[in-house]
Amino acid sequence: MAIKFQYNKTSLNELGKQLKIRKNALPTLKNKESALRLEVRKAKEKAEKLMEELEEALQKYDEMAALWNEFESGLISITDIELTTVKVAGVKTPYLGEIHYEIHDFNAFVKPAWYADGVAILKELSRLGIESEVYREKARILDWQRRKTTQKVNLYEKVQIPGYQEAIRKIKRYMEDEENLSKAASKIVKSRHEQEEEEQEND
Repeated sequence: MAIKFQYNKTSLNELGKQLKIRKNALPTLKNKESALRLEVRKAKEKAEKLMEELEEALQKYDEMAALWNEFESGLISITDIELTTVKVAGVKTPYLGEIHYEIHDFNAFVKPAWYADGVAILKELSRLGIESEVYREKARILDWQRRKTTQKVNLYEKVQIPGYQEAIRKIKRYMEDEENLSKAASKIVKSRHEQEEEEQEND
């Protein structure tokens, strides 16, 4: 990225301001990047842990497989999932609130005694699955933001800050050269003027 500038004091001051902004922002961006990195790891670990819990629960209820055949599939259904937004390291992420179920009436005298337990088991299994998905989405959002922050850190650190520093150096060098030339020119003019005065006096 080429930084546009002119060889004058106004441009020098403007570049100085831009450089200061970026130098001040860099530590904050680096802190945000490491905070996001940590939060991504935590969200991924939580999603994996919930999936493991779901797998374990499914294995635990495997021995009840024959009983599930007696269970009415439409007895319980999810009607709503409450999702709220929470900020993590300044990034909006989803948070699982309540899961609303609709449980259809069944006759406890006619149906097997374990039906009530079956409803509770399905609630728990679905909660684990949904929560795992929410954490996976949270990790995805945070990771995307982390990548964007890393790009900005690299842009500031490797491109813009060195670019502004180089531009400032060039302007300062140019202005110094110009000043030196001006001084040298005025010395020449002065010495010529003195020489002419001497010659006039001698005449």
